Amino acid sequence: MEELMTEIVVHLSQSHQQMARILDAKRQVTVRLSHIVQGLPDVQPQLNGLTGLLGSSSQVNKSIVAYLNSLADFQDAVADSLTNVVKAITVSDEE
Repeated sequence: MEELMTEIVVHLSQSHQQMARILDAKRQVTVRLSHIVQGLPDVQPQLNGLTGLLGSSSQVNKSIVAYLNSLADFQDAVADSLTNVVKAITVSDEE
């Protein structure tokens, strides 16, 4: 039973590593977009007027929110899987 639990934990660990890589890629995109926004001039930006400026800032905000939501989902997935593993280990210890 312990070998099975160990194998499950190894697979979960690999799965979480892949999710972390995806989140890191999203983080890098968000950071790059932030750098682009910081590089915009403060005076007379050529963003097709106020509409273009609002659209660009909205896009950056959506990217940041999506990244933060992905982090929350990742934390939930880790917590759920570890909860199941701990429950299974507890049950096997009682037997």
